[in-house]
Amino acid sequence: MIWFNASYLWFLLLIPILAGGIYWIKRRDENLRHRFFDQRLINQLRRGFWKTGEKLRLVLLFSALLLFVIGLAGPKIGTEVRDIEQRGADLLIILDLSRSMNAEDIRPSRLEKAKFEIQRAIERSHGDRIGLLVFTGEAFVQSPMTQDHSALRMFLDIAETHQMPTSTTSFRAAFEKAKEMFDGLEERRDAARVILMISDGEDHGEPFSNSLQALTRDGIFIFTVGIGTVNGGRIPLYERGSNELIGYHRDRDGREVITRLEPETLREIAAAGNGNYFEISTSTAGIDPFLSRLDDLQRGEFTTEEFADYVNRYQMLVLTGLVLFITGLIVPEYRKEERTEG
Repeated sequence: MIWFNASYLWFLLLIPILAGGIYWIKRRDENLRHRFFDQRLINQLRRGFWKTGEKLRLVLLFSALLLFVIGLAGPKIGTEVRDIEQRGADLLIILDLSRSMNAEDIRPSRLEKAKFEIQRAIERSHGDRIGLLVFTGEAFVQSPMTQDHSALRMFLDIAETHQMPTSTTSFRAAFEKAKEMFDGLEERRDAARVILMISDGEDHGEPFSNSLQALTRDGIFIFTVGIGTVNGGRIPLYERGSNELIGYHRDRDGREVITRLEPETLREIAAAGNGNYFEISTSTAGIDPFLSRLDDLQRGEFTTEEFADYVNRYQMLVLTGLVLFITGLIVPEYRKEERTEG
């Protein structure tokens, strides 16, 4: 058995306190009556008093209070299996983890800002299956398509540029791996299939037009988000496992590399993928326009799943408590005495 809100069980402590207070008041009143009045007068004034009825009333009222408190805590006993209709879209997020994503022209960095916006998209999602694909010169599945968004957040949190084996960028590798993921995914009737690619737009790989067309032929919508500024920024280098800055990335001639947002390629990808291009060029910008577009897309019904959960049993407790409470209110403390003829 588990409880919906076990903190309400602390109110059970009020029952013995209340019972003790009532007992003390009654003892005090009884002592005062015997102090100022004769017992025969008391019996005369309280003719017809039914002591058993008084006790029965208190027992019923306190029993009702006990059941109310337990019902308020929400006991869940046993399990039931229910059919749950899952509705939503299949959303694959493609995140650029190239070294240039560490640039800090967008605070705190391009990568950290991208991860923050992805977290917002996950929080706004209800019923969507979401996957995370990371890429540089190669692409890897960081998280498969799942409705377990807590696990997805964990995989997103540990995504860092230093985990990738190469520092170049290949959109073709990302699109080919995305095609593999969607091909291996069980299709959901009428569910929108969407890709959200977040990158600074730098691409040093082979042409990707064929791999992009393979996705669009499958009816997959592709949206892109360019993150960075046209003025660009240096790429900081930090000590592994710490926040200690040890310098900035340099080219072979020893000059500091300035990485800039290159939106043209991302615009072309979005146009070919029947999506839209969005841009995060300031720290206050976000992906809200994409989230609005995602809401507008057709959201299909996922296959019905069996879902086992504990059954809340508070209803019978509250109903029984209500019956006891009403009964306690109508139990008489006085009853008519039968007169005897002398």
